[in-house]
Amino acid sequence: MKKILVLLMLFVFISSSAFAFKWPWAKKDEGTLTITGSTTVLPIAQKCAEVYMDKHSDANISVRGGGSSVGIAALLDGTVQIADASRSIKTKELKAAREKGINPVGNVVAKDGIAVVVHPSNGISEITIPQIEAIYTGEISNWKDLGGVPGPIVVISRDNSSGTYEVFNALALGGGKVREDAVVLASNNAVAQTVSQTPSSIGYVGLGYLSDAVKALKVGGVMPSNATVNAGSYKLARPLYMYTNGNPKGLAKQYLDFIWSAEGQSIVEDLGFVPLR
Repeated sequence: MKKILVLLMLFVFISSSAFAFKWPWAKKDEGTLTITGSTTVLPIAQKCAEVYMDKHSDANISVRGGGSSVGIAALLDGTVQIADASRSIKTKELKAAREKGINPVGNVVAKDGIAVVVHPSNGISEITIPQIEAIYTGEISNWKDLGGVPGPIVVISRDNSSGTYEVFNALALGGGKVREDAVVLASNNAVAQTVSQTPSSIGYVGLGYLSDAVKALKVGGVMPSNATVNAGSYKLARPLYMYTNGNPKGLAKQYLDFIWSAEGQSIVEDLGFVPLR
C-alpha cells in the first residue's frame, strides 16, 4: 500500500505545471496544427502556414479546403484546431457546438468582396443586384435582356457547403433558390477556370481569384476592389474567419498572431484579399 501511495504522489508531482514536464506525445501535439474549410480562405491559410513554418522549423501545419461547412463540422467533431470559413457560423451550428461542449470563436483574418465574373469577351461591364438575382433564379436567361449579344446565359454557382454560396445567396439573391440548370462547382478556382473557358457564362468568386482570364463586373456601378470593400461601397462584401474552439491558444494563437501581424496582412493583400488595416 505504501508503495502504491508513493507512486501516486510521484505521478501527481511530475504531472504538475510546477514541474513543467511534457510527455513526448504532448510535445508532438503542441507543434501540430490542422486547418480545413473554406476554399476562399485557403490561399491565405496555405501561404501563411508556409511562411510561418519557414520561420519555425518545429511547427507542422496542415491546411486543406473542402468548404466552410466542412471546416466548421470538423471543428465541432474535434478533428481540426482551426476551421476556415467565408461566412459566419449558423445558429444551428452554434447549437450543435454547445451540445458538444465546443465554443466556436470567429477570428477575422481578412475582408473580401464577392466578384461577379464573366468571360473577357463579354461586352457587358456592369450589372445590378436585381439583375444578378433575376439571372440566378431563372427570370433572365439570355444576354440580350442585359443589352449583350443574344445567347443563353450559362449560370455557374457553388455547392451548398460553400460559404461563398451562402453569402452570395443572402446578399444578391435575397435567399432565393438558384435555378436548377445552374452548373454547381466545388471551389472558387473551379468557377474561375470554367468561366474563363465558357464565353456565355457568369459566375462569382472571391477577390483573390480574379485574374486576366475572367472579367469582373461592376455591381451597382461599383467595381470590386480593396478600396471599395474597405469603404463599404461594394455591397457583396464579407469578413473571412478562422474559427477556433474558445480563444486561440498554443500554436493556433501563434499562427493567428502571425496572420494578424504586418507581415501576415501583407501576404493577405498580395493574395488579392483585403487586409484588416
